[in-house]
Amino acid sequence: MNLDNGMKIAITGGIGSGKSYVCKKLRSLLGVEVFDCDAAAKRLMRTDTQMIQQLTEAIGPDTYVDGKLNKAAVARFLLESDQHTSIVNQIVHPAVANDFRASGLNWMECAILYESGFDRLVDRVICVTAPDEIRLRRVMERDHITEEKAKEWMAKQMPQEMVREKADYEIVNDGQRNIEEQLCNIVHRLHLIPDRTANTE
Repeated sequence: MNLDNGMKIAITGGIGSGKSYVCKKLRSLLGVEVFDCDAAAKRLMRTDTQMIQQLTEAIGPDTYVDGKLNKAAVARFLLESDQHTSIVNQIVHPAVANDFRASGLNWMECAILYESGFDRLVDRVICVTAPDEIRLRRVMERDHITEEKAKEWMAKQMPQEMVREKADYEIVNDGQRNIEEQLCNIVHRLHLIPDRTANTE
């Protein structure tokens, strides 16, 4: 099914909301390829010569060991201050934005859409939400971490309510509502599929 009408669309949501699950549904149901901003950032940090040089200059000579990214060194640098986080973001975010533009894809998955300014790259935003207690449980089970650590990670992100208010559409992933139906309804409302393929108006 062809969903390419030139419109750029982002799928975002807080940790544990299930946005990656929604993106998988988008691929399996409608054959849409989604640009994964997080995966792109990790790939570019490993392979992009200019980024490797910039990160090494910013963080230090131990940023890469034997040609491989030293995640521990990067994590220490990021945790030292918000300024350090900003420095890394100023290196990584523009490169990921350029990679998205070059990809030829119209859909992106981005956890920090508004924090990174990537909302300016798209025409519409779909926010995936879930109750906090469900998100908390998902993160704890997925990453095998304590409730305290999971809450700490959630607290570092933009509040879900704020993301919901900024977005154009919402998909509720609470384990009760039908994800496929919600997704198809939104795609229909975006005029990407004909009326007959949607469940409701």
